[in-house]
Amino acid sequence: MNTFDCIKNRRSIRNFINKEVGMDQLSQILEAGTFAPSSGNLQNWFFILVTDQALKDQLSTACLNQNWLARVPVLIIVVADPSKVEREYGERGKKIYSIQNASAAIQNMLLAATELGLGSCWVSAFDELIVKRALAIPDEKTVHGIIPVGYSNERIISPSRYKLTSVVFFEQWGAKIKDMDLTLRDYSEVLRKRLKKGGEKVKKFAKKFVKDDNP
Repeated sequence: MNTFDCIKNRRSIRNFINKEVGMDQLSQILEAGTFAPSSGNLQNWFFILVTDQALKDQLSTACLNQNWLARVPVLIIVVADPSKVEREYGERGKKIYSIQNASAAIQNMLLAATELGLGSCWVSAFDELIVKRALAIPDEKTVHGIIPVGYSNERIISPSRYKLTSVVFFEQWGAKIKDMDLTLRDYSEVLRKRLKKGGEKVKKFAKKFVKDDNP
């Protein structure tokens, strides 16, 4: 699977079959996380693997009672050390860069799971204090996501996406250009518009012909 196919095929999976995920696969997923970009290459992330059922039960409760999490083979908890980034970049590093670093690692792991034929999901709805207590995470660290990983038991249809022409501007906010579809290589949209335009011309010609033929 090439990179673009992997990106397009990734889905948020919440229903898994009861099948263990191999440590070799988990290692590849975790390694992908460590290759994410980070501010100043500080790599201020940590990952906790959870397979113990009692802990998964606690975490599912912490995640606003999302009980399906307790039935996932393994959970990866993504933790960051904001102080490491704050020392280099100040308040902005603490409030923004640290979060971005962890988010980049999470996305890498989601894509790696997809490449390996596994399902995953980015879960951010949780009580951080309960998660920290359950996993003995130090108070100064921050929890940025819980990633369930396993073999998918559902098939999710690709959700609709906004077209590039509705989210891309040139040089400044709101600035668009003529033939933006062609510029952004959305040839299907270009063809649709031209066929529509051609159809309108045919209709106008037909109306004129009928009018001239029936004085």
